[in-house]
Amino acid sequence: MITFSEANLAELSIHRIGNKLQDEFYVLSENSLQIEDEMLKQLLLQYFLLPYEKVNEIYRFMHPNNDLSLNEVYHFANEIFKDGSLFHQNTRQLATYLYEISNHPKIKSGELYVAYFENVQIEGDLHDAIGIFKSETKESYLKVYPQKDGFELSYEQEAINISKLDKGCLIFNTEKEEGFKVAVIDQTNRSTEAVYWKDEFLKLKIRNDSYNQTQNVLGVYKNFVTQKLDEDFEVSKTDKIDLLNRSMKYFKEKESFDINEFANEVIANKEGIESFKSYKKSYEEEFDTQISDSFDISDAAVKKQAKAFKSILKLDKNFHIYIHGNKELIEKGFDDNKSMNYYKVYFREEQ
Repeated sequence: MITFSEANLAELSIHRIGNKLQDEFYVLSENSLQIEDEMLKQLLLQYFLLPYEKVNEIYRFMHPNNDLSLNEVYHFANEIFKDGSLFHQNTRQLATYLYEISNHPKIKSGELYVAYFENVQIEGDLHDAIGIFKSETKESYLKVYPQKDGFELSYEQEAINISKLDKGCLIFNTEKEEGFKVAVIDQTNRSTEAVYWKDEFLKLKIRNDSYNQTQNVLGVYKNFVTQKLDEDFEVSKTDKIDLLNRSMKYFKEKESFDINEFANEVIANKEGIESFKSYKKSYEEEFDTQISDSFDISDAAVKKQAKAFKSILKLDKNFHIYIHGNKELIEKGFDDNKSMNYYKVYFREEQ
């Protein structure tokens, strides 16, 4: 959903946020950083953006009074998108605001990074994005390096593991009137005090439009067919491809999704239907997201997901068979003389 192969880190500001309730202070930097070292820039892109490749849910900014302009983070992000020269000034405002709401005794102090990215891809489109990240967890690292006839060993304390982003959000410069597209991560605290990041600081609501719903259902169904089915049933590869093709046919031909209609028309097997609904429920619980049983189908989401629904049967390294239609026109067998499997394909004419 989110990729950064074409992304560029254009500007970065760093501040430090203490816990106000613990009488800790905040420190605001005077200027933003211009990263010239390409290796450092790539490491920062990995640290900030790589975790978002696994993010499924997209949010929007909101405010209890239904006035987006009253959402502080939305306001400062909008100011940055309107005038990039005000980037650092607005990052200082964001840092001050975060400090003001950091008033739970268990909230950890840490560095706040506000970054401006160019060309981050979300749902197939490239956009500029503002990233807001907080590092709270520090680790110790050993360093081994050659010295004379052997090696020397040293260490570094209070360092940051770039494979573990504590907290972050990406705000994409699109759909401003609806509250932007926002992706969020919070790895360090999952108990009640953690709500300060997503609910109090960012004030987010999950985007629940037809695009997101269509994409989620297709993604869950694909995983069900390719990963879960083998645990419960003996299913051939051609049957799996047929199930994927039938699901894509359903979404391309229908204007709205209904889970019972979909299950009966596409899966058409009582045990398989029960397994799919159970898998969907487990997914909702694991990822803390609700997938509606009925919604309007988004053609754009179907078109995007169709690229991932592969209908290719790969046979060793010799042949690929593309199955687009009736699976009854392909038969599998075993040749005793050659001790090899084979497929028999029926067709009326070559094209």
